[in-house]
Amino acid sequence: MNQPIPATALQLRSLVQADGTLQISLEPMPVPAPGPDEVLIQMQATPINPSDIGLLLGPADLSTVTVGGSADRPLVTARIPERAMPSLAARVGESMPVGNEGAGLVVAAGSSPAAQALLGRTVAAIGGAMYTQYRVMPAAQCLPLPAGTTAAEGASCFVNPLTSLGMVETMKREGHTALVHTAAASNLGQMLNRICQKDGIGLVNIVRKPEQATLLRELGAQYVCDSSAPDFKSNLTEALAATGATIAFDATGGGTLAGQILQCMESAINRKAKEYSRYGSAVHKQVYVYGSLDTRPLEIQRTFGMAWGVGGWLLFPFLQKIGEPAAQVLRARVAAELKTTFASHYARTVSLAGALSADTIAFYGQRNTGAKVLIDPSM
Repeated sequence: MNQPIPATALQLRSLVQADGTLQISLEPMPVPAPGPDEVLIQMQATPINPSDIGLLLGPADLSTVTVGGSADRPLVTARIPERAMPSLAARVGESMPVGNEGAGLVVAAGSSPAAQALLGRTVAAIGGAMYTQYRVMPAAQCLPLPAGTTAAEGASCFVNPLTSLGMVETMKREGHTALVHTAAASNLGQMLNRICQKDGIGLVNIVRKPEQATLLRELGAQYVCDSSAPDFKSNLTEALAATGATIAFDATGGGTLAGQILQCMESAINRKAKEYSRYGSAVHKQVYVYGSLDTRPLEIQRTFGMAWGVGGWLLFPFLQKIGEPAAQVLRARVAAELKTTFASHYARTVSLAGALSADTIAFYGQRNTGAKVLIDPSM
């Protein structure tokens, strides 16, 4: 290709300073030449996922955000509460690149046949440091997008799609037949609904607001429970009894919700119990925490016997556990259904500098449903 490639390009970086100041900036970085098995991608679309916000903003107090610098090189600062600093000790003083996934145009390629085959193609990739104008990636880690697919359509084809498929796969591998998902009106939750509807899997959706429940029902969800409703626990028990769901994936991560799910699972199971057991039902009930929308401590009140578990779940350890052949099957499904089952929707598209405006930070920093932002580094 004849596209000129600059010597340096801007990359978004997040820095925690020892005095408790968060600093986010756009820094000029050298644009490396790709190695034999690598490609250089001009990044054109990269989403701001909740996992990205965790690194980008950390536990900073968003009410303290100030934006200085210039229009094309903004400098964001915010205060981090003193109580949160011990958990950040390992990253103090280290300027860190941000952005898990994205998509763009391959503008240079190494000498290997695999790399050369991607030259001029629009590809998606995952690997960190995606909030940048140019990114070198191994050719083997790039997903060529189907003809007619834009970078924006392919930008979110890893984290949310593979997470939703991973939840279903975990359910199957651990012997469950239906599942529960919290924060269910999110982009990920909507994908999970489409998967379960297509595959005939029972899914219980837990949301936090009536309007989120309405949204999911309009999308065809059968079982939707609003945790803010006074009859939430009875509605949840009914949905669990109807679906037989005994595994849940919890995006909130704190508070009492995980314990409530386990309690309602036990109540639903006991409806079919033929005799009383002081140890509770023998059916194993599992809640996996995969997010931290609620920063309070996780509170469990044990009223559901002994056959239960609460643990953490993350996408990348799961993919490593199932092995490359099984992971490739999941990625192939994502590619085949990118514009249907795994379509993502964005409330805003901004430039790298635009992602650091006070208004945009306030918008995505709340992590609200319907507030997903896409960065186009080529803008």
